[in-house]
Amino acid sequence: MTTHASPEADVIVVGAGPGGSAAAYHLASRGLDVLLLEKTHFPREKVCGDGLTPRAVAQLLKMGVDTSESAGWIRNRGLRVVADDIAIELDWPELQAFPNYGLTRTRLDFDQILADRAVAAGASLECGVKVTAPVFDLAGRVCGVTAVKDGEQLTYRAPLVIAADGVSGRLALALGLKRDEKRPMGVAVRQYYKSPAKHDDDYLESWLALRTAAEPDVLQPGYGWIFGLGDGRVNVGLGVLNSSEGYGKTDYRALLRDWLANTPEEWGLADEANADGPVRGAALPMGFNRTPHYSRGLMLVGDSGGMVNPFNGEGIAYAVEAGEVAGSVVAEAFKARSVPRREAVLRTYADRMDDLWGSYYRMGGVFTHLIGRPAVMKLCTEHGLKRPALMRVVLKLLANLTDRPGRDTADRIVNGMRIVTPTLGRRV
Repeated sequence: MTTHASPEADVIVVGAGPGGSAAAYHLASRGLDVLLLEKTHFPREKVCGDGLTPRAVAQLLKMGVDTSESAGWIRNRGLRVVADDIAIELDWPELQAFPNYGLTRTRLDFDQILADRAVAAGASLECGVKVTAPVFDLAGRVCGVTAVKDGEQLTYRAPLVIAADGVSGRLALALGLKRDEKRPMGVAVRQYYKSPAKHDDDYLESWLALRTAAEPDVLQPGYGWIFGLGDGRVNVGLGVLNSSEGYGKTDYRALLRDWLANTPEEWGLADEANADGPVRGAALPMGFNRTPHYSRGLMLVGDSGGMVNPFNGEGIAYAVEAGEVAGSVVAEAFKARSVPRREAVLRTYADRMDDLWGSYYRMGGVFTHLIGRPAVMKLCTEHGLKRPALMRVVLKLLANLTDRPGRDTADRIVNGMRIVTPTLGRRV
């Protein structure tokens, strides 16, 4: 291999997923020279539920993304929660901070839409670049990355690197930032199915009681989803948390097939002939399970920093929101008149992330331990779903959708829980 030096940049962003592209967009929008490196080429498929809550939609609107149906987006009104013979439809709340609709779109072109927004803002995008390791200066601070592109070894240099390289956390691990095994972790599998009966559903559908025909009386581990894509297909999948006894012991692909075999025949999900592509799986790093989010010139965004919501497995909203926060902090840091002052500002990123979601994620850690117990899940589904007022509060909690200060009782309840959780969460 030959070695080449690349042009300098203010910031290198590794990974053009939602978090990386959002960070690149917000950085470039603030006038910084940004190099966005992506190991694959667009379009490319990613394992995801393809569903976006209003929290994610709000971030897309900030990036200037056209979320209209004419632009290929499918809107939904809320969440339908299903448990055995009980189903309740919960509309997304009317809030000042978030829109009142969610979206679905496959990751096949979703990520490229965000990457294109970053490029339109001024970022430089290079695809087919596999980043292999960070580069350190004499003080042990990250000052770039090494990579391979078209068989050649390259060195990209910048005074700051943002790692949006996913759950593997290759760059973070190089700095000794390991995953906290005590924090929540999940695994999810999904598959596309042709389903004329469900593809244009107005609600995202979440199944809290998974049962199979072989063991109808046994509550299977995890939760399921059915999200309509509006093109004749649905995204169906299930997730299992590491607080469940079935975590790591379950054949998730078989469980998905067995669960779908138990769904109504007219949906077409019980017939594998309607499957559109294979079952694919991915890990869900939750609840800030890798910290600190800034260390020695490396900033973590999205899955690399364990930013998936423990309550509902949502990752895109938090990755994109973290990208905005990163953009703000880094832009402020680059205005500093000295290197020590710049470093001090960069270190505030970790505190800002903890202030933003720390107590909520600690509360989510408690939640995952509880629902990992079948008896607790059974109690919640049998009694909670029969109380619509309670479920509206639960929706705001699970989707992290409240106004602050709260406009109604539900907001005040959820926001109050955030305040009291940090001490409770640290004891668990």
